Amino acid sequence: DDMYEHVLFDGRKFVNILDACPDLYERTIVLNGVSKAYSMTGWRIGYAGGPEKLIQAMNIIQSQSTSNPTSISQYAAVTALDGDQGFIQTMVEAFQARHAYALKAFNAMDGVECLPADGTFYSFPNVEGMIKRLGLENDAALASYLLDKTGVAVVPGSAFGLEGHIRISFATSMANLENALGRIASV
Repeated sequence: DDMYEHVLFDGRKFVNILDACPDLYERTIVLNGVSKAYSMTGWRIGYAGGPEKLIQAMNIIQSQSTSNPTSISQYAAVTALDGDQGFIQTMVEAFQARHAYALKAFNAMDGVECLPADGTFYSFPNVEGMIKRLGLENDAALASYLLDKTGVAVVPGSAFGLEGHIRISFATSMANLENALGRIASV
């Protein structure tokens, strides 16, 4: 899954599994899409590359299990992929600044620990101490609590298989991020 190929911090170079082990080519399918680098989350446009036999098998399964994306989404994706790519670096720099801010803000909160990421537009802090401090049962209860008490929406880490964490997007303005993290810090 190469969705974050363009969203890397500190000049990191993207490496996928085939860069690391080319011998896996006949057994590897590379998945990518336009949701992350082109801010087209929700458009549901992705693509796969790999051995022809595997891709043909995927086409058979996919054609029977999901509906096709709209032609508007398909044309928008082609335009994004074929267009000027210069904006991506500006976007990544903004994400990196927001990530640094979120990292510092979360690590200053009582009962929260957040590790740095190599590239993304989410923070995924460990909030087990906050859950305990607030007398809540789990990360889902904390997500509900934060929404009710602060108006800030987060996703419980358990939705991603990691209890005791929350996920919050920083694909917003710095002002919105500062406001949201300030409200979380107030609890």
